[in-house]
Amino acid sequence: MTTKSSSPATGPLTGFRVIEIASMIFGPLAGQYLGDLGADVIKVEPPEGDLTRSIGPRHSPLMGSFFITSNRSKRSMVIDLRTDEGRQILARLVDSADVLLHSMRMPAARRLGLDAEALMARRPGLVYCHVSGYGEDGLYADRPAYDDIIQAASGLAQLQTVVGGQPRFMPTILADKVSGLHAAYAVLAALMHKLRTGQGQQVQVPMFETMAAFNMLEHQWAHVFEPPEGPMGYQPVSTASRRPYKTLDGYLALLPYSDAHWRQFFDLAGEPQIMDDPRFATFAQRQKHFRTVWDEVERQAGRKTNAQWIELLSQSDVPFSVVNRLEDLPTDPHLNSVNFWSLHEHPTEGLMRFPANPMKMSASPVGMTRLPPTLGQHSAEVLAELGYDSAGVARLTAPGGPCWRPV
Repeated sequence: MTTKSSSPATGPLTGFRVIEIASMIFGPLAGQYLGDLGADVIKVEPPEGDLTRSIGPRHSPLMGSFFITSNRSKRSMVIDLRTDEGRQILARLVDSADVLLHSMRMPAARRLGLDAEALMARRPGLVYCHVSGYGEDGLYADRPAYDDIIQAASGLAQLQTVVGGQPRFMPTILADKVSGLHAAYAVLAALMHKLRTGQGQQVQVPMFETMAAFNMLEHQWAHVFEPPEGPMGYQPVSTASRRPYKTLDGYLALLPYSDAHWRQFFDLAGEPQIMDDPRFATFAQRQKHFRTVWDEVERQAGRKTNAQWIELLSQSDVPFSVVNRLEDLPTDPHLNSVNFWSLHEHPTEGLMRFPANPMKMSASPVGMTRLPPTLGQHSAEVLAELGYDSAGVARLTAPGGPCWRPV
């Protein structure tokens, strides 16, 4: 673990400007990834701030932990878009940008003059990325959506019936996080196109379609064919027996996969003869009899302690892992060996721990370029960059001005 301040942008997007008008997680997480890659991400917030600023533990108002974890590597600018002057400031800001990333539903965006047609007429090279619950051309286009809604719509919640007996939401905001990744790489692809051609474009990243595609990767199964060759669903992963295995004193994740893995596992278990059983001998037979196979793994796991298994498996090539608690990750030996965690002194919030961006790039290093901003921290700075003189900046950020932070 290292203790340091944030560092200047050195990543592959250094020199690109992204305007983010998004709240909660989906859009802000995409903006954070782009900021870690070096882009100058300016987060435009209403006077009351992003809703997530008020979620989670905090040392000061509007700096909740939920906001902190998805808004590093950005600058914050307050603009009241309900005012004519606020919309004029935003127009100047967009004129300086390569990317606009927003999560407003389109009727609201059009009322504010933030539709793609209006903005790209001003700036043809703009990458206009709209992140939404549902695709703009579909029947559900104007519906609101959050992570739980999309987990239900995409079939993810229904898959949990195998372990919970009824539909359940996964205990992580999976749809938000996966969709945020898709939005970040969609913007990267659009910027590649812009570099080649000079042409901007509209980019849509809807959560429902993103998670439906995500879920269908393995679960479309026999419905890949038309007509279908059988039911949907990849059974080996959608079964109650797919879980960490109980040992004599804990739990362990085990996943032998190749024939060599299986031979090693049963050798280590002291029962190599099991591989003589035709149901265990080949990949195809193990797939066919997967319940019998995994029941046997469970039986073997329960005969040794965690420590015994770890000692044995560490000498093999069989994939395994201890079952970490969330509280174990800050002290995980591997994460600390790769400097995954770092401590940073925030000017208003004190010492903070951050996970690293997991990407490693040798020529253009990636990582946090700025600490999470306080609300409107950079309003005056950005206004000056847009050409406003000191008197104009003072007026715009004064009480009642469109860039005033009243809270």
